[in-house]
Amino acid sequence: MGLLEERFGFHFWLVVGSCFLGFLGIGAIIPVLAPHVRQTLGESDVTLGVVVGVFSLVALMSRFLSGRVVIRYGRKYGLLLGLALCSAAGVIYLIPAGIHAIFLGRVVHGLGEAFLYTGAASWIVDLGGPSRRARALAFLSTGIWGGVSLGPVVGQALGKFHSAAALLVITPLLAIAALWHVRDMPVAASPAGPHRWIPRGALLPGLALGFTNVHYPTLAGFLVLHLAGRSNCGGTAFAAYAFMVLTSRFFLGGLPDRLSPKVTFFGGLALMAAGLSLIALAPPAPVAIAAGALIGFGFGFPWPSMASFVLEKSSDHERPSALGVMSACVDGFVGVSSMAAGAVAARYGYPSIYLMALLALGVAAVLGQRVFEEPPEPSVDTSPLLATQR
Repeated sequence: MGLLEERFGFHFWLVVGSCFLGFLGIGAIIPVLAPHVRQTLGESDVTLGVVVGVFSLVALMSRFLSGRVVIRYGRKYGLLLGLALCSAAGVIYLIPAGIHAIFLGRVVHGLGEAFLYTGAASWIVDLGGPSRRARALAFLSTGIWGGVSLGPVVGQALGKFHSAAALLVITPLLAIAALWHVRDMPVAASPAGPHRWIPRGALLPGLALGFTNVHYPTLAGFLVLHLAGRSNCGGTAFAAYAFMVLTSRFFLGGLPDRLSPKVTFFGGLALMAAGLSLIALAPPAPVAIAAGALIGFGFGFPWPSMASFVLEKSSDHERPSALGVMSACVDGFVGVSSMAAGAVAARYGYPSIYLMALLALGVAAVLGQRVFEEPPEPSVDTSPLLATQR
């Protein structure tokens, strides 16, 4: 295949860029939210926990709704709606109504994030074409991770909650303006009969991905504390992890398309298991940083591998819901494992939570084997605009 055939089109990169802008605003709120709620508004830690958690809860519950809306009204509609809701959340944050405005803003923000991702992911796999779904999803993940990683840095630099909220108003509007004149993919005709909120074949892969993501809160929440007594390099090790996630997805995200989703899925799990085993030992700084990088490199593969396999078996009208279900599973597992990691660490110490993450990878491997036992049925791409939008 020639070089020109390998390239993604301008509209493809507009969708990736819109996700970057949307998640840049989401990330900018993170470092300034807690000080604003606790210090400026004088609320309690309990209230802060509710305000932080309601975003994830609403996003989780909205995944199923967003899939149905994208199926009915189109990929572009879902993405633009998500961006508009994120911008509206920024406006609500700026309303001088105390904690009530913050809580309402977090609800709208979580709803917007769900629609933003489902619309973008559904659109990006159509633009990428049936032979490059894993690569397309990997590039989209790179845009999301880039926004989530850079957003907190920008938010910290802005310093004030209302400045970050103003940024949240602006960045989604820039993305909407960029996408406004881009033609959507045709909405596939839905088959007769009742529609499934959870498509057949999406739940088990979602559970496998959920168990794969159990490791994330153990790193994001506890790695600094775990390594403080030995090498005191938790922040650097986590930065190496995040950098390698971006690197592997950007440069190697297309491997599931070229090799086999099964091979790259289990290869990623194996690399993650090796890195977590080293991290559990609280090794010296060079080893800990290398282990963090190894976990991140491996983590770059399970999502595009599993998602491309499931989408290959899904019809056009089922793909948005399938993506929503798998994303909901990831959200749910990250939330539950965050609480579980805290309880396990309090009772058994920090090394035990990395053993918990290793056990979760074992469960993910068992579930993944069941998913890949059934060979995918070739799906027919019915999108006539692919040739004009690449």
